[in-house]
Amino acid sequence: MRGEYKVRGGKLVVVDVDEINGHYANAHLSGDFFLEPDEALEQINAGVNGVATTASSEDLAASIRTALDDDARLVGFDPMAVAIAARRAVGGAISWADLTFEVIGPQVMDPAMHVALDEVFPAELAAGRRGPVLRFWDWDSPLVVIGSFQSVRNEIDVENAAKYGIRVVRRITGGGAMFMEPGNCITYSLTVPGSLVEGLSYEQSYAYLDDWVLGALEEVGIHATYKPLNDIASDKGKIGGAAQRRLVDGTVLHHVTMSYDIDADKMMQVLRIGREKLSDKGTKSANKRVDPMRSQTGLPREEILQRFKASFMNRYTAVESDYRPDEIATARRLLGEKFTTQEWTHRVP
Repeated sequence: MRGEYKVRGGKLVVVDVDEINGHYANAHLSGDFFLEPDEALEQINAGVNGVATTASSEDLAASIRTALDDDARLVGFDPMAVAIAARRAVGGAISWADLTFEVIGPQVMDPAMHVALDEVFPAELAAGRRGPVLRFWDWDSPLVVIGSFQSVRNEIDVENAAKYGIRVVRRITGGGAMFMEPGNCITYSLTVPGSLVEGLSYEQSYAYLDDWVLGALEEVGIHATYKPLNDIASDKGKIGGAAQRRLVDGTVLHHVTMSYDIDADKMMQVLRIGREKLSDKGTKSANKRVDPMRSQTGLPREEILQRFKASFMNRYTAVESDYRPDEIATARRLLGEKFTTQEWTHRVP
């Protein structure tokens, strides 16, 4: 069996291996990496052999580290990369190529429904009623979506929010506030099995899951990079940010919001964006952090959305899909029972 893993910013790691009585055997590591001394190659193979194929990537990487001499130098990869490749060989970890994605294009609805749907889709994937899903948001009214652990009073100027008719809803992922008005952002949610990011740290998984959108941005004329932990930026400044949650069953919810054309003055009145939060961004005001995609691409938002969707479907195995009536009904129920309640919204005052 063969497993491959391309280290982001590094080298390709390939592991050919047998499985005998539930354990790795006859492991052979190869790739375009650099490794010194030569003997370290066999040490890595020995670190894989004999480990149970049910072992986690972390445990397998630990076995490889133990097998290596202290003077071994791995350049362009590390023991975890080998472990992920080995896990992929036996089906314990998977790559994008192992999945068929269901893609749901933008549909205008109450933005709070999208927040609720972010709880619905991981449950559907875990229950086997859905495959992995990429879905694009679109909405018909303003909303501030705050992170799961943010304080309402620290983040929101309630009087100004009320003045502009902007509601506040708390989502299930961490991260910062999303200032959403019709047409001002591009937002998508990705629901995938945990095996797609097995062995990756949170920081690594953010970049891994959004690698496709960096390519999509390039196609519309924006050269963007990932800035740890969860920002997407161009040479003209921040474009957007990601948030993620790994659920107990292993399912991963990952979503991104990117600025298209934000009313920065109104945002500043509604969001309490403090100097401390901005200090590590190298800016003195929130206005300078807003870097609309409209000005960098010259494209209508609707065209960017369609080109992003096409870029993803051209890159991976994917089929067009749609919301199901039962999913919409469940999301509406969650709105009433959870997401629009004072208890949930103000659980962190």
